[in-house]
Amino acid sequence: MTTIFYESIAVANLIDRDGISLRYEPGWEQRASAFPVSLTMPLRSAIYGPDLIMPWLANLLPEKHLSEIGQQLKISPQDIVGLLLRLGRDTAGAFSIGEPRRDGNHFRVVPDEAALERILNALPERPFLVGEKGVSMSLAGVQDKLPVFVGEDGNIAIPVDGTPSTHILKPDIKRLAGSVQNEAFCMTLARLCGLDAAEATTGRAGKRDYLLVKRYDRIADGQGTIRRIHQEDFCQLLGLFPSEKYERTGLGQRGGATLAQMFDALARTVSPAERLKLLDAVIFNILICNADSHSKNYSVLVGAAGTAKLAPLYDLMCAAVYKQVDQSLPQLIGTKRSASELHEDDWRQLATSIGLSPAVVVRRVRALCATVVSNLDLASEASSLLKRDVGANLSFHIRKRCQRIERQLGR
Repeated sequence: MTTIFYESIAVANLIDRDGISLRYEPGWEQRASAFPVSLTMPLRSAIYGPDLIMPWLANLLPEKHLSEIGQQLKISPQDIVGLLLRLGRDTAGAFSIGEPRRDGNHFRVVPDEAALERILNALPERPFLVGEKGVSMSLAGVQDKLPVFVGEDGNIAIPVDGTPSTHILKPDIKRLAGSVQNEAFCMTLARLCGLDAAEATTGRAGKRDYLLVKRYDRIADGQGTIRRIHQEDFCQLLGLFPSEKYERTGLGQRGGATLAQMFDALARTVSPAERLKLLDAVIFNILICNADSHSKNYSVLVGAAGTAKLAPLYDLMCAAVYKQVDQSLPQLIGTKRSASELHEDDWRQLATSIGLSPAVVVRRVRALCATVVSNLDLASEASSLLKRDVGANLSFHIRKRCQRIERQLGR
């Protein structure tokens, strides 16, 4: 039996009997401030089977480097629970797998830029610093990244013994030139356009640029101890595995998360009113050509008694500046996979499928086109480390895309 903890409190147990199942601890269910592991598994005296718990667990692990992690830990990459027992003390959201955290904040400070550069260079072979004493953390996704603790002095440290990380450090992607500046620009642009997006800054360690994203699922209490806030991504909310994050799962195949499913899940488990925020996020991602805005890159924050709201945006990047990147839409709009083919009828089809007014959806597309274009110059000026030619290139491609999408609204 494996226990899931919030801080030092036992929340639920994973029971390995005819497949992994989950049962909440009675003491957790009786707490007035308790919240569910997932909105798909409400607090009540019931056992939830592997069809619900296994996708939720799988989405806490990275999609890349599982072979390297398994080799380091001598655990099969297919053993989801076994991997999380070693990596799961600091994951997305509020829970620790297998062990509670130690009281207080515990970390090892990275002494200088050279040390940080060495850590970043080693991440492909040692994801999440796997194997280091006291280090147990995991993040979903395919990009190399590292959860870190940033104190009031600004020093970067590695959290240990279940201490929550406060930031996510994302090093530059070598095959995508200027990826750090690109993401910083798009995150800044989203905030300037009035969307709720995670705070991000940039830094440099030797020859490596990096993005430092403040975690919105972490908060400091009055004593300075970092506490976790629960979240789950839309794959978890839909009970899908990470491989199903795109609407299409293979060439010529249909499957995976659709926008209709995502909006329906949000309306059922959170609030119908949150659909307008998700709509704006989907439109914005299309306007900036974020070709990786799949269902794992949208999340909800979960509070006491299962109250929830849409989480801030994250993982925003413009793919239009990279010719080698597939720029198809992660989820279809109407029947279209290419933004260049979108016309008003496609947006109206989307509106019908997600239960919103076609006129409202078209109006919001038009308004966001204008808002994005009007804030491009400000985003260039506000993004640190952004070279002038990089900002100009991003602005050119996003402006051109917005203008085309707006022009085709009348067709």
